[in-house]
Amino acid sequence: MAPIPGSGLAKGLAVTLRTMTKKSVTAQYPDTQPDLPPRTRGVIGLFEENCTVCMLCARECPDWCIYIDSHKETVPAAAPGGRERSRNVLDRFAIDFSLCMYCGICIEVCPFDALFWSPEFEYAETDIRDLTHERDKLREWMWTVPAPPALDPGAEEPKELATARKTADKLAAQQAPPATEPHADQQARAAEQPTRPQGDSKQQTDQPKPGQPTPGQATPDHPKPGQEGPE
Repeated sequence: MAPIPGSGLAKGLAVTLRTMTKKSVTAQYPDTQPDLPPRTRGVIGLFEENCTVCMLCARECPDWCIYIDSHKETVPAAAPGGRERSRNVLDRFAIDFSLCMYCGICIEVCPFDALFWSPEFEYAETDIRDLTHERDKLREWMWTVPAPPALDPGAEEPKELATARKTADKLAAQQAPPATEPHADQQARAAEQPTRPQGDSKQQTDQPKPGQPTPGQATPDHPKPGQEGPE
């Protein structure tokens, strides 16, 4: 069906008329904070403990606005006879927000979940050189990052949680006191105690057997006192 001539112009005028009749609203910022969605992309927060200085974020950044400095440190062997290891220690992590275009590639490529979007947006500066924020400031923004949404019912548990739970159980098992073994003397005394025949309780063994005299009963070989025995 061919469009009606002038229908596009009529739609445009309808939008203009509808906007003109709306009541204007002025945001009283900064006296009134705006009500932003919790997942607003404001700035980038750094979770320093997860950073391994792999440099992936700095290499993938299209604006080259991430600056990282580090040095290597030797870690002693965990077990006797083991090999020493070396690890990277983070010295500097800074982001120049005057160059950042908020594409989020650094967050996407980070394999260790060290970078997150923060809804914080009040970081304006009077000098453009002050827009390069160091890791201390990035770490402060980390605490404004909202918690991740809950998993769907029946979803598989993340591998990170399963690994963390296994590590915690292993540490708890190592810190638990060892089970106490019975003392050697107690074991020797237990071995020396006479064993009672199975099936005969103490009450049964004390009772006389049929044909056996009871205590105090006179027998031909053992007469009672004052009674003469057989000649």
